[in-house]
Amino acid sequence: MTEQRPRPPAIPEKPALDGLEQVWAARWEADGTYRFDRAKTRDQVYSIDTPPPTVSGSLHVGHVFSYTHTDLVARFRRMRGQEVFYPMGWDDNGLPTERRVQNHFGVRCDPALPYDPGFAPPERPDPKRPVGVSRRNFIELCERLTAQDEKAFEELWRRLGLSVDWSLTYATIDATSRAASQRAFLRNLARGEAYAAEGPTLWDVGFRTAVAQAELEDREWPGAFHRIRFGGVPGTAYSGGVVIETTRPELLPACVALVAHPDDERYRPLIGKTVSTPVFGVQVPVMAHRLAERDKGSGIAMICTFGDVADVVWWRELDLPTRAVIGWDGRVLATPPQGVPAEPYAELAGRTVHGAKERVVEMLRDAGALEGEPRPVSRPVKFYEKGDRPLEIVSTRQWYIRNGGRDAGLREALLERGSELRWHPPHMRVRYENWVRGLAGDWLISRQRFFGVPIPVWYPLDSAGEPIHDAPIVPCEDSLPVDPSSDVPPGFAEEQRGRPFGFAGDPDVMDTWATSSLSPQTVSGWERDPDLFARVFPMDLRPQAHEIIRTWLFASVVRAHLENGVLPWRNAAISGWILDPDRKKMSKSKGNVVTPLGLLEEYGSDAVRYWAAGGRPGTDTAFDTGQIKVGRRLAIKILNASRFALGFGEGQDGDGAVTEALDLSMLARLAAVVEDATAALSSYDYTRALEATERFFWEFCDDYLELVKSRAYGADAGARSARAALRRALDVLLRLFAPFLPFVTEEVWSWWRPGTVHRAAWPVPAEADAGGDPALLAAVSEVLREIRKAKSTARVSMRAGVAVLSVTGPDAGLIGSARGDLCAAGVVDEFVLAGGSGEPRIEVTLAG
Repeated sequence: MTEQRPRPPAIPEKPALDGLEQVWAARWEADGTYRFDRAKTRDQVYSIDTPPPTVSGSLHVGHVFSYTHTDLVARFRRMRGQEVFYPMGWDDNGLPTERRVQNHFGVRCDPALPYDPGFAPPERPDPKRPVGVSRRNFIELCERLTAQDEKAFEELWRRLGLSVDWSLTYATIDATSRAASQRAFLRNLARGEAYAAEGPTLWDVGFRTAVAQAELEDREWPGAFHRIRFGGVPGTAYSGGVVIETTRPELLPACVALVAHPDDERYRPLIGKTVSTPVFGVQVPVMAHRLAERDKGSGIAMICTFGDVADVVWWRELDLPTRAVIGWDGRVLATPPQGVPAEPYAELAGRTVHGAKERVVEMLRDAGALEGEPRPVSRPVKFYEKGDRPLEIVSTRQWYIRNGGRDAGLREALLERGSELRWHPPHMRVRYENWVRGLAGDWLISRQRFFGVPIPVWYPLDSAGEPIHDAPIVPCEDSLPVDPSSDVPPGFAEEQRGRPFGFAGDPDVMDTWATSSLSPQTVSGWERDPDLFARVFPMDLRPQAHEIIRTWLFASVVRAHLENGVLPWRNAAISGWILDPDRKKMSKSKGNVVTPLGLLEEYGSDAVRYWAAGGRPGTDTAFDTGQIKVGRRLAIKILNASRFALGFGEGQDGDGAVTEALDLSMLARLAAVVEDATAALSSYDYTRALEATERFFWEFCDDYLELVKSRAYGADAGARSARAALRRALDVLLRLFAPFLPFVTEEVWSWWRPGTVHRAAWPVPAEADAGGDPALLAAVSEVLREIRKAKSTARVSMRAGVAVLSVTGPDAGLIGSARGDLCAAGVVDEFVLAGGSGEPRIEVTLAG
């Protein structure tokens, strides 16, 4: 018995865009349109490592921009016959979430407080007077707020039409991600790739956490140069004192040496001697180092522990002592470092950096050690990319993962991985290589925060209750995830926590990149679902923005190289930024973002996707509602043109023969568009694919439809040819547009085709091309445009008659094959064709 195909619903009398998103998003979910079929083999699968957006408030139009790009690729690959593995994650741990929770609920985390199972946040939160809560209570609030955000994010993504398999969602703080992150860390530790070390650390005093090199940015910051006179060296030209210039006089009690360039003749007599610090009277050596800048300031500098990265280099290479004075909170420590007298230091203890600077300047002035007045200057200062105060450098114990920063062999291996990766666009590889070559140290992964993946380590305590850091206790992999702050290590009981000969959990969490860098492994079922892992890993695509090549992309390459010995994916598609009208990057911190929901409601999702698709890979794009409006007009035109092409009754002639030369020419031109769009999308150039398709579509509507409109209503072979060509072209065009405008194309497809356009096969040139001459439609369209031009110039209706249409030139014979269509479209009474050489000539004589 032959299966009966469902009859398509009737074509609406007045098709409209409004409401399509809700209808089709619900239908796709109910039908499992984008559900991943895990029975497919690896060669049949196209897997995408989707960026998990940071769940810390609301999405902005920049997210819509880049995530649309990924969806274009996913939809194209699905229509090309591949089974697309397209999960969605939520990056909900880390500092942005903590800050949002603090402000939203008016709380602050205090790990010393006990857990309160009945805690309720203040009814009227006051972020300026936060309520202290335990770490566990704080984490519960984080989970509560991120769950709300994730729901809102998912609703917006569905409305945008992302063809994600929503059964494959994950979060970077869920049990699966925690277990994967901790497992990878423990294996790094066992292989010697992860290690703990105590030393100078870049520190954000606002967030009170360590910051990695990849999270830094330079910002211009106002300051002043202070000329300070140190004690002199008898028997030298500097017996009266040595003058240095500094922008950080508050670090004077942290001074451990003066440094000059070894080739600087001015200071050679001082090398190896000692001088005394003003005010504090501490003897410090004068030393030589090649990094000292002879032409900066007085040519001799003070080394403090620590004022900047240069201080760290000098401290390490010159084997200097440590005199720390700045605490984790950005204030001067209460106790002076060893060797610094308590009396003058007491003037600074507890002050902020700014307050300490003002007081030291007063003390220097009173002591006669300040030469002149401070000289204002603006200079680049290092900030945490999410912070609002300059970083300090403090001494802390932190965890690191080796990344080639101190290992030339590993660095070269990671550079080679970068060359194996296919970059889209190719020049983005340079950013990766520059970053790897410029690494100054290993990857600092520990953070002194609360809502993150805990470092899965405990330490035994000695008789004094102090941790023995070089004998860490680690869990078994099958017990992961663990939280050392609440879980007990093997061989111990909870009563032994914090007691002599007992244990203590590592208090730190991993930075967000240490978790999200494992997104390819996490979503692929690494060590959790071997069958899935074999089908999707290494993945096919990592889509992301260019500014996080140095963080997310590089960190992911590091983790896969160390753990799996391969690249985590084969391709990296890099999106640009969205710029505001002043050509500045849109960001929440700048306050110049546009939220997308209003745009989606006003213009429709297809229109917004159209604008996003106009942003070429790796290219920054200005936000432009004008282009969104163009996208909406295009979607409306697809509805109306489709209604015309399908509006000839049930006979339809959809599979009939195309016999007329003009129809064949149109299909030949369409075949070329299919070839061009396919090549462009295959190379991740979605913008070129859209441009080619849209350009043809408007020519199709403006010229071809007008030319065949009269003929298509007839009953002869020519009419049947027009109707068949219209339907064949529409079938191909809907599939070409489907990745870009999924809602309107699905709506039209439902009028006359069973199933979904998004599981239909991507078109091939042979579906359109029937051997026509593509030059015919172009030539005939040019004649039609001249007719319109003449009528427009004369300010008469387009339906006004043309007494005589004369076409002379080498294309006259070609154009003659469309004589009937031209006469009908242009309302032409007499059509004169004459051959000849040279430039073609078109003359239009209007009737009357």
